[in-house]
Amino acid sequence: MGLVFGLMINIKQQAKKMIQYKTPIELQHYLKTNNPVLLDVRTQWEFDICHLNNSILMPVEQVIDALDELDKTKEYVIICHHGIRSLRVAKYLNTQGFNQLINLSGGVDRWALEVDKQMTTY
Repeated sequence: MGLVFGLMINIKQQAKKMIQYKTPIELQHYLKTNNPVLLDVRTQWEFDICHLNNSILMPVEQVIDALDELDKTKEYVIICHHGIRSLRVAKYLNTQGFNQLINLSGGVDRWALEVDKQMTTY
């Protein structure tokens, strides 16, 4: 039992190392010198209200079916409304061999509060 529990903790720690968390301010600075794919996993209507420039819409429901469209060698910033759906998607992608993942903490809602105060919120 101890070995299994230890392995489970080790796997969770490894996954955490592969998923970074960035606040909107941190991401804003990061984007000045890096060019990750901005993957927005919200619904179309949410995306239509507001989104980060250059982000690509891939709703949560489509991620599994569109997995072959994603390049495992690229870095992805996963985005949603508050950072919860995006974290779930990041964890899933991590299990599928993606290891350059960033979750936007607080999602577009926090981005609008801290970075782009002109962004429409909902």
